[in-house]
Amino acid sequence: MDSISLIGCGRWGTFLGWYAGNYCGFERVDMYDIPTSPNFIELKETRKNAYLSLSDNMVLHEDVAEVLGNEIIIVSIGCQHLRSLAKQLNGYNLNGKTFLLAMKGLEEPSAKTLEQVFKEEIKQDIHVGILAGPGHVQDYMKGVPSCAVIDSYEPEIKDKLIKRLSSELIRFYYGTDMIGNQIGAALKNVVGIAAGILDGLGWYGLKGALMARAPIEVGRFIKHFGGNPQNAYGLAHLGDYEATLFSPHSHNRRFGEMLAKGENFGKLAEGVATLKAVKLIADEQGIDMPISQALYKVVYEKADIKETLKSMFERGLKKEFDNDTIC
Repeated sequence: MDSISLIGCGRWGTFLGWYAGNYCGFERVDMYDIPTSPNFIELKETRKNAYLSLSDNMVLHEDVAEVLGNEIIIVSIGCQHLRSLAKQLNGYNLNGKTFLLAMKGLEEPSAKTLEQVFKEEIKQDIHVGILAGPGHVQDYMKGVPSCAVIDSYEPEIKDKLIKRLSSELIRFYYGTDMIGNQIGAALKNVVGIAAGILDGLGWYGLKGALMARAPIEVGRFIKHFGGNPQNAYGLAHLGDYEATLFSPHSHNRRFGEMLAKGENFGKLAEGVATLKAVKLIADEQGIDMPISQALYKVVYEKADIKETLKSMFERGLKKEFDNDTIC
């Protein structure tokens, strides 16, 4: 039987399992999450969540060992829990397995990419790819198509994943920069928080300026880590702005909006932890990251939101571009 596995039954992970079993030709989808997870309990009891109903070929498991037999394993959990999961998985024989990391973020406080974290803890012969780009479960379940990117340091693994997972609903492009795509995907969540704050303040007219300047800042960060800064303008970052800076479904945008209104969001917004990692590295390495540094003051130091954002626009006057470069 042609089967695929999934670790992580949140809204995005559950959708990817549903997508694999309904659009990609997999006959069976083996799904695991921590048995005490509210998401998993809901799926066990009702076979559905707020976004979709499980199809008959989606099988829930309470033991992670039961989902490690398939060749391809999608991982979709909170980024800050990836290292502990990888340590757990390393206790099993994983040689030859292909893992697709379908989350967006950087480890805090190390600012390491998710692929780095995963490979550091799993000391076996495994293959790793990453998925990045726009898309919300709510839109996909309405049949609204989109594009995304899959990348890997191994061209044959990238090719295999793209051919197995592409469909008329999601077109996957071949990524060409693992570092740039991972950092770009992670930092678009940070920019999403900034967009939400602007919405919460009613300063939505500045979102155009945010969209123009943020990729330049992100490009600097990508370049520092050895990636191609042009990837800040690809699907993993700028291509994801509509879904992250404008969509009502974006957790990061919603977090920022409610923060500006003095309210508590109460759900996972991956950009919050990523912001902490970015600020630490930017300060240590002297990388000019005005948007991220201003956001850090607001989110972690409880600085006055309006005054902090105003200070960004009161910085010294400068050219939009320097010698025709983006960073």
